[in-house]
Amino acid sequence: MIRIMPRWSIHPFAKTYVAGESVQETVLVVKKVNDRGFTCTLDILGEHVQSATEAENITREYCDLYDVITVENMNCNISIKLTHIGLALDKNIAVKNLVQILKQAKLHNNFCRIDMENSPYTQQTIDLYKNCVSDYPNMGIVLQAYLKRSLEDARNLNRTGFNTRVCKGIYNERETIALKDRAAIQDNFFNITKEILSGNGFAAIATHDIPLIDRIDEWIESTQVSSNRFEFQVLYGVPMGGRLEQLMDKGYTVRQYVPFGKEWFDYSLRRLKENPKIMSYVLGNLFKR
Repeated sequence: MIRIMPRWSIHPFAKTYVAGESVQETVLVVKKVNDRGFTCTLDILGEHVQSATEAENITREYCDLYDVITVENMNCNISIKLTHIGLALDKNIAVKNLVQILKQAKLHNNFCRIDMENSPYTQQTIDLYKNCVSDYPNMGIVLQAYLKRSLEDARNLNRTGFNTRVCKGIYNERETIALKDRAAIQDNFFNITKEILSGNGFAAIATHDIPLIDRIDEWIESTQVSSNRFEFQVLYGVPMGGRLEQLMDKGYTVRQYVPFGKEWFDYSLRRLKENPKIMSYVLGNLFKR
């Protein structure tokens, strides 16, 4: 049913989770989020471009975004998906575009994170990261806790300068490669985070699971991990009942993942599927119209 909903009925809901369609709208949102004490990472919505020209255009938009962040003095970096800059078309296209973005990040002394997509791209993403990080050390990757391989990936990658976001993962992967039990995913998330912070890497702890946040926070305190070794991350617009402010009060960095762009509709549908209770609001808006 969600798929056949008219775009205008979803838009009021989307405004909660998406900064806007334009860069100008997004700048205003990021500044408000910064004023509340949060740092941000920006993501241009979309993936799996259909042509090399489209991949080049997205690459140019990301490069321009670094200019905007600097000019507007925003506390913000950027996250990209490799299929958005051509990985599904041709690896060479993605490499060329990624290097262009990383050069711009380096020019502005800013950070770039490569988002992790579904399993056909896991090893390619890790390989591209490893190939680029020596020239562009101010970059990071993502490890998904529901993948059985991720703890071993953390062990293999973990060294001084390694920066990874740890998240649960959103793609529907087969049981042979992915954990399906919620508690098992939580345990793997916790173990990956411990692995990184027990070594020399930096962990961006990305979850809305408050019991899991509490568990990690307790371990961080008990082992006295320095607050410059990690940060917590959440999606823009997801309510957390004051827990994020409590983390900031302890001196921890909390970063909000702020998506924007013309592809807001599909992103909003994913958020709706994750939180079906909001459908009552969307349906109410539909019938009022």
